[in-house]
Amino acid sequence: MSRAASVAEAHAYFDGKAFHADLARRVAIPTESQNPDRSADLNAYLAGELTPSLEKMGFDCRIYPNPQKGGPFLIATRIERHDLPTVMSYGHGDVIRGLDAQWRTGIAPWTLTEEGDKLFGRGTADNKGQHTINIGALQSVLKARGKLGFNVKLLIETGEETGSPGLNAFCAAHRAALKADVFIASDGPRVAPNRPTIFLGSRGVMNFDLSIDLRAGAHHSGNWGGLIADPGILLAHAIASITDRNGAIRVAAWRPAPIAEHVRRALSDCEPGGGIGAPEIDVDWGEPGLTPAERVFGWSSFSVLAMKVGNPAFPVNAIAGKAWARCQLRFVVGIDPDDVVPALQRHMQREGYSQVVVEPAREEPMHATRLDPDSKWVRWAVASIERTTGIKPAILPNLGGSLPNAVFADTLGLPTIWIPHSYSACSQHAPNEHMLGSIAREGLGIMAGIFWDMGDVAVTPPSEFAS
Repeated sequence: MSRAASVAEAHAYFDGKAFHADLARRVAIPTESQNPDRSADLNAYLAGELTPSLEKMGFDCRIYPNPQKGGPFLIATRIERHDLPTVMSYGHGDVIRGLDAQWRTGIAPWTLTEEGDKLFGRGTADNKGQHTINIGALQSVLKARGKLGFNVKLLIETGEETGSPGLNAFCAAHRAALKADVFIASDGPRVAPNRPTIFLGSRGVMNFDLSIDLRAGAHHSGNWGGLIADPGILLAHAIASITDRNGAIRVAAWRPAPIAEHVRRALSDCEPGGGIGAPEIDVDWGEPGLTPAERVFGWSSFSVLAMKVGNPAFPVNAIAGKAWARCQLRFVVGIDPDDVVPALQRHMQREGYSQVVVEPAREEPMHATRLDPDSKWVRWAVASIERTTGIKPAILPNLGGSLPNAVFADTLGLPTIWIPHSYSACSQHAPNEHMLGSIAREGLGIMAGIFWDMGDVAVTPPSEFAS
């Protein structure tokens, strides 16, 4: 009974292909939360797949309906002793649409396919593969120790890919049942494929639409060109006013306060990169004077997700009457999410684009969160990962992307530690999604070490880690 035995058990779970078998069953369930025809599959994932697996490990599993319109929730608990530390963990069983016809020949979204170091299949990276790693690591500790030595409360939702509807209300209503000492879960990518990573929150996100509606219908460009305003040109100039030509944000309310020293210190040895197949970083893009890590983890970024004017599929010689764009702001702690759209409306008025209508594209923004990188929980997790791998992990105060971390950090009041098992070139949300087997195997060892250390109360007394 040793920590090394627990880590070896986790590696054997991967090497013997039991991990692959568990993940293959889970990938085969088409849990597309964006597809209203898949509601039965969402429930089947929780009731028919995860519940039997977790019950074998001594978990009590209960499935709850969504308090809003959305997929169900699973709470799985294993309480060994009420005076032991309690870990809350999380995952999401839903996936983005499969996009079956767009996958390359030889692979498909609902079949786990291994090619070299890559495991292809929808959900391998986001998020079935990641919570399968964590469940497998818990199983490894149980086999090595005969118990965990701590309590676990695992929440699996089925609506993350549609904005986690109902999650906050559900957690608020079940606050007592989800009470814990710390939150440890996995999602998102590492800072680089070969660098173990922890992140402590996420950037917030707000999607919004910009539109100009000048007139009904389109008019011949030969007869009317030079006589009537072109909404496409106006909208292009309006969007261009939001940043400078290199993407630095010009909307004052979207610009964070100067990056705090403890955040800069945490990011000083982090070098973002996706490995083979990832795009190269444009060194002159974004806020000047910041490192690449500071630009993506410590600052706001504006993106144009889609634009439309006229009929792109069948262009005609006519000046359109309308133009539209879907845009996005990713923002860090300190930006008021309720002022994102009003601030842009004020900006448009100042810049002379009163024709532009700004409307939120979703009901609520995802809020930004960040745990202090100097937290005792962070130091403990860093030491555990370094003990397992021999590598000091990258510490990101927050993920560059967005997660419903505010639910766990704010609504439930937990210190949040995320340990990702993916990488940024995984084709998440695209055809050919995959996870790297090398990261999965290392991740299993990392999490087995984390969970072993959590149960070793002689090394990690719960009283030392009050946040």
